[in-house]
Amino acid sequence: MGATIGTETERILVFTLGEERYALPLAVVERIVRAVEVTPLPQAPEIVLGVINAQGRIIPVVDVHRRFRLPPHERRLGDRFIIARTNRRVMALVADDVAGIREITPQEMVSAKVDLPFAGYLRGVAKLEDGLVLISDLDASLSLDEEQRLDTALAGNTR
Repeated sequence: MGATIGTETERILVFTLGEERYALPLAVVERIVRAVEVTPLPQAPEIVLGVINAQGRIIPVVDVHRRFRLPPHERRLGDRFIIARTNRRVMALVADDVAGIREITPQEMVSAKVDLPFAGYLRGVAKLEDGLVLISDLDASLSLDEEQRLDTALAGNTR
């Protein structure tokens, strides 16, 4: 797989998409909320389901099932939105469930240079005693084109 990355213990938020486990660095997570109704956002990129109003902020909702090329997900009452921030924006990620917070060591973490079609969206893979966890690179979750289309769609719908 690759060399270990990082030099100190890191806290991650583990969540599930279908049967697979993914994670985000806890440092980028603002909060977790129950899924609410999403308002469609015309002209947004395909992976953006729409927007939600969270405490007066309009936040785009990203379908990470699509990003990671998983089967379509029928939204359920138990779904969660993970509100997290990239270097450019705050967004809500749709998760089937949130499994909790874990601490990982550099020895448990390997780089994301793996042979997966969505490896460019991963920061690394944690090899834990109970299986693998794919660590998402939230800053890479939207391409430059998707970022620009989202900015245009948000600007056009806030006038």
